[in-house]
Amino acid sequence: MYDYLIVGAGLFGAVFAREATLAGKSCLVIDKRSHIAGNIYTEDVAGIPVHRYGAHIFHTNNKTVWDYVNRYAEFNRYTNSPVANYKGELYNLPFNMNTFNKMWGVITPAEAEAKIREQRAAHYTAEPKNLEEQAINLVGVDIYEKLIKGYTEKQWGRPCTELPAFIIQRLPVRLTFDNNYFNALYQGIPTKGYTALVAALLDGIEVRTDTDYLADKAALDALAQRVIYTGPIDAYFDYKLGALQYRSVRFETETLDCPNYQGNAVINYTDAETPYTRIIEHKHFVFGSTEPGTQTVISREYSAEWQPGDEPYYPVNDAANGALYARYKALADAESRVVFGGRLGEYKYYDMDKVIESALACAEKELH
Repeated sequence: MYDYLIVGAGLFGAVFAREATLAGKSCLVIDKRSHIAGNIYTEDVAGIPVHRYGAHIFHTNNKTVWDYVNRYAEFNRYTNSPVANYKGELYNLPFNMNTFNKMWGVITPAEAEAKIREQRAAHYTAEPKNLEEQAINLVGVDIYEKLIKGYTEKQWGRPCTELPAFIIQRLPVRLTFDNNYFNALYQGIPTKGYTALVAALLDGIEVRTDTDYLADKAALDALAQRVIYTGPIDAYFDYKLGALQYRSVRFETETLDCPNYQGNAVINYTDAETPYTRIIEHKHFVFGSTEPGTQTVISREYSAEWQPGDEPYYPVNDAANGALYARYKALADAESRVVFGGRLGEYKYYDMDKVIESALACAEKELH
């Protein structure tokens, strides 16, 4: 009998499995997909590492986490500098002096600050009731209309006037010419891809793919003393309290016979008319290899309401779903042999460094 059955070979499950193994515990890791690494899975297409389930850029201010991942993979020095395309107008993200110069022609930080202040004041709402009012309070009408409204409504499938204000408590506004999207000390992508990182974490540990835990729960539970479950918490309980809501993402990926399609890894399409939210050009994630070979791989991303059978990506963190999750959490806490973790097990949007922090904390609690 194994000490731990770990359901899900993504980042949380792999980190926990590595820590448990180092502590002398026996682990069986299973995943219903045909591959390891969950949503950070990367695969080689035309010699290009392709992020099958959307772009992932590792970034963190936590040196412990950065040192941890660097034990298992070498990282490049990729810096996330997305571009917004609004009806053919290109703007740098996050909002910075390059953005403000293109938007208003301002040259100095003082001019930009004055323009933003003027825009905010013209439409200020003392107590914003929705995302639209909150965004205008933060950055004014021009940036909201061109760079936030259309993109956000596509992403969430709802008008900004129907989205809660707390979704954007703050927006990054930089009065410098800095296109680095993340405020993180450490940033990069594994030089051999995320699949290689997860494979290194799982090295020497038994892994079974194409294994659906919920379809054969009793037999699989019987194999181990304890279970680490990283699947959807509502699915574990057979949706008996109702289904939690997610947003899903559909990808259209194609290999093109040109060396360079868009000149940047990430371009967001912020108008409402373009059906996709962004286009990823995967080769630009490989630092120093802007134009290798004669082909490139692009992925268009379409945001969609989650339906059973789809991959859940982003929890819809409104009040109703928060209340439903709290009820499922109470059921989970009563499961004496099962620990729930990760973005689906905790119904929480996690950046990768936070997943690792959470998995390490879980391992510390379980193993010591």
